[in-house]
Order: sequence, then structure tokens, then C-alpha cells
Amino acid sequence: MYGTMMRWAAAAAGLVMTTTLPAAAQIVRGGAPASPISSSALVPAGATTLYVSGMLADPVDPAKPDGDHGDTEAQTRSVLKKINAELARYGMGPGDVVMMRVVLVAPPGQPKMDFAGMMKAYKEVYGTAAQPAKPARIAMQIAALAAPWGLVEIEVQAARTGAMSK
Repeated sequence: MYGTMMRWAAAAAGLVMTTTLPAAAQIVRGGAPASPISSSALVPAGATTLYVSGMLADPVDPAKPDGDHGDTEAQTRSVLKKINAELARYGMGPGDVVMMRVVLVAPPGQPKMDFAGMMKAYKEVYGTAAQPAKPARIAMQIAALAAPWGLVEIEVQAARTGAMSK
């Protein structure tokens, strides 16, 4: 048993040594090109990392803060807009997002989350010709969010190598 563990540890150390990146290395994303998400994102040492808390949608009509927040697609679009604004505060953008966690709630009267609605808004931002970078991502359904009208909450981690613009 001890010998097996030592061989495994030596192999792992060798893997780490062969995958160590120079400080000037870029973020590497893995996965199938046709996939809407990356299967992995390798962030090299020294990269600037930003953690953005989960965000909920703004109301469709800002004059009515407790009013309609829209369906899953509209809420996803709103949340991604807010996330992009937060990223911009730090000189980052959607192409810097390396990990995304999407929490969905089934729309009223529906048994399942509206994954297609979320994906429609998501694909407007990620994996486009203008912005081809795609984050690694998880999407899950839960029973409810803290806001009773909430259908979507998204949190992200972003990373960038090199000098930041802000």
C-alpha cells in the first residue's frame, strides 16, 4: 500500500512539474469547440482573479422595484448585464470569466427549470464571434431563491494575466 502511494505521489509530482506554466502564460480553456462551455480553465500563477457574488435580475421596469422581473431568459440577460458591469469596474469583461455557477428555479407552474431560456441569453454573451471565450460552468435547479420572484442567480470567477487596465 505504501509503495503504491509513493508511486502515485511521484507521478503526481511529475505531472505538476510538466504542467507548470511560466508567469507570462495565458489562461488555457479546454473542451470541445462546439460546446457552449469550457470543460476546464487553467489559470496560471500570478493571474489577477476576481470573485463576483451571485446576482439576481433587475426589474423589467426600474420604476417598479418589486414588479415584474421577466422570465428565465430575461432574468439571465439582466444578470449577465450586471455581472459585466461589475467586471468592467475592474477592467475585465465576459471573456475573462473562467468559472460560472448558474442557479435556476422552475418558473411558476412548471416542474423544471427553463434551461433553454437561460442558454438563449447565455449564448448572446459567451462563445460568440465577437467574444469566443467560454467559462467552465455548472447549472443547477433549486427549490427557490431568497427573492420570491427570482428564477436565476449567477456567480462568476474571472481571471486575467498581464496588466490590468484599471
